[in-house]
Amino acid sequence: MARNTTSRAARTTRVEHLTQGLADEILSGILLPGTKLDEQSLADRFGVSRTPVREAIGQLVAMGMLEKRPHVGAVVKTVTVERLSQMFEVMAELEAICARIAAERMTTAERKALSRLHADTVAAVQAQDAVAYEQLNRRFHNSIYKGTHNEILVDTTLEARRRVAPYRKAQFNVPGRIGASHTEHGSVVEAIVDGEDEKAYRSMRAHILTVKDASIAYVVQQLKLDFSTK
Repeated sequence: MARNTTSRAARTTRVEHLTQGLADEILSGILLPGTKLDEQSLADRFGVSRTPVREAIGQLVAMGMLEKRPHVGAVVKTVTVERLSQMFEVMAELEAICARIAAERMTTAERKALSRLHADTVAAVQAQDAVAYEQLNRRFHNSIYKGTHNEILVDTTLEARRRVAPYRKAQFNVPGRIGASHTEHGSVVEAIVDGEDEKAYRSMRAHILTVKDASIAYVVQQLKLDFSTK
């Protein structure tokens, strides 16, 4: 049983690595819209079997970064500003609701843990360590989801987040974004710790809408998109 669990965990890690690696290549313009992804070529390049490659492609299709075409297979999908904006608008509302409910339901221990986690990100901010900050950022938001004590809301929010994850990560390439994100988190933490549910809602919604603007600006710059693209 332990061996099977370890094997599943290793496969999951491989799939996550492949998914993020391919997403980064799409966002950076290495893989251009219309590019066909060949499973065997990717398996050879990443040194894995075709199974994790197939799973990674499936995740990227679900995220809207790839599309399946009949008789062709998976190809890089054209990214539109309109679609990105819509995804982030949904994300902003879901996360704002999570923050409001967390402000109402978080236990004292959970509120203290959230404050500590926010404080722990200071080192990453000072070092401008985008990798470390992005990992702490995910933990920060996940702790707020969990603080709602509503499994359906958590599942729904995580699914929405999965769709925007590559774009959301890209925001930390924008100069000054790490420090600004930390400041925005501070407003959310303060509201949740104080039990101010409506302030928590407004602070989180404003934060994610700012994330939307930063993420879209980066993607537009990298892929040379037109803001009027439909």
